[in-house]
Amino acid sequence: MSSSITRTWVLLVGIAAATGVAAQEPAPPEPAPLTAAQSDPRVMGWMQGFPPPPDKRITQPDSVYFSFPRLRWSVCHIRQLLPTIGISRGLGDPVPLRYVGDRELERLGREIDALSFTPLDGRPPMTWEQSLAANYTDGILVFHRDRVVYERYFGCLGDDGKHAAMSMTKSLTGLLAQILVAEGRLDENAKVVDIVPEVARSAYADATVRQVMDMTTGVRYSEDYADPDADIWQYAAAASPLPKGEDYAGPNGYFEYLAQVQPEGENGAAFHYKTVDADMVGWIVARVSGKSVSELASERLWRPMGAEQDAYMTVDAIGTPYAGGGLSAGLRDMGRLGLLMLQEGVINGRRLFPAAVVRHIRDGGDPAKFGNAYPALVGGSYTSLWWVYPGEHDVIAARGVHGQTIYVDFNAQVVIVRFASFPKAQNTLIDPTSIPAFQALAGYLQAAADR
Repeated sequence: MSSSITRTWVLLVGIAAATGVAAQEPAPPEPAPLTAAQSDPRVMGWMQGFPPPPDKRITQPDSVYFSFPRLRWSVCHIRQLLPTIGISRGLGDPVPLRYVGDRELERLGREIDALSFTPLDGRPPMTWEQSLAANYTDGILVFHRDRVVYERYFGCLGDDGKHAAMSMTKSLTGLLAQILVAEGRLDENAKVVDIVPEVARSAYADATVRQVMDMTTGVRYSEDYADPDADIWQYAAAASPLPKGEDYAGPNGYFEYLAQVQPEGENGAAFHYKTVDADMVGWIVARVSGKSVSELASERLWRPMGAEQDAYMTVDAIGTPYAGGGLSAGLRDMGRLGLLMLQEGVINGRRLFPAAVVRHIRDGGDPAKFGNAYPALVGGSYTSLWWVYPGEHDVIAARGVHGQTIYVDFNAQVVIVRFASFPKAQNTLIDPTSIPAFQALAGYLQAAADR
């Protein structure tokens, strides 16, 4: 497989797998990127015209389509760049979200925009509205209890658009797995090899389902982009749906790659964020349910929750959905997922899965295994492919690089869903503004409800 095609695909595989800590040696200081306003895809003129001018085209294969500022267009147009499979919402009418009244929505919008908070990294105080631009927000939706109190769209995204969810896909996959566990269809203590015999010669053979769901496996998987022999490049080559060169002799697709990964470390010893674990959970879910992740997501979530849009997932060369990072969906439908978590499996008065699913995630993983790779989350944990925040706020989150978030605050009864296209992949660069902004908003809404 040519290096240019491999690097094209690694942009999507790699950014969805990014740990938030730079793998390579520190680079020299870079010039400040364009601001959110300057890099707006409409301002840049990407893909405008019939045909677009050559210097404004974003096409495939083109290894820069996910580089900034092009990524601000690409996050809303993955289906134009890569093969995908749909997550059907079915043929029934969508169930509308509940909104506060128009006047209250307008009032809350003004008050929320004016909220002030202090970032965690020493920067001066900023307002909520300023934080949206600082984090290159493309869309943001806020629920208090079960009603929408704030909704904004920017950049490439409109209310009828779809946006790459990146590693929030992992939490969708983990939710499906946890549903199967709660229903007794999946034994979390079973060895992976007993469910997927194809991994008998891989590092997954001795891991338990729970260890894979909590990313505490002893699987060798390096994401050092400066190392041409790093595992991420082999993974990207295997995962690419694009034609492989005649000289390519590696695995073809996610499943073949997972069946040959090697051990490094002890299963269950510590949390290490590895996208391959999420794809292994996807394989487990498919084998147990008899349905792909995309089919099961449609059956158990998109159809019964009254989604208003189909979603879709990127696939490998044999059509396997990318369970670790391939989802694109509408903002409001991601909001419905957030409501399902807040309401412990209930939406529109209908129970879609047992409350035990969310309660297990809220209980969290083992904080002693979490480590300190995420400075703003030290003391938190990770379980069922969901992040559990530290402190007394009782927060869980789905997170994806470049700023994708479903933030669920159970104490404040608040859900915040954000799509973004921050220039750098690492969320550790966004956390210093995002986390205090979300806390300030949750506190404001909780206090307003108590008045």
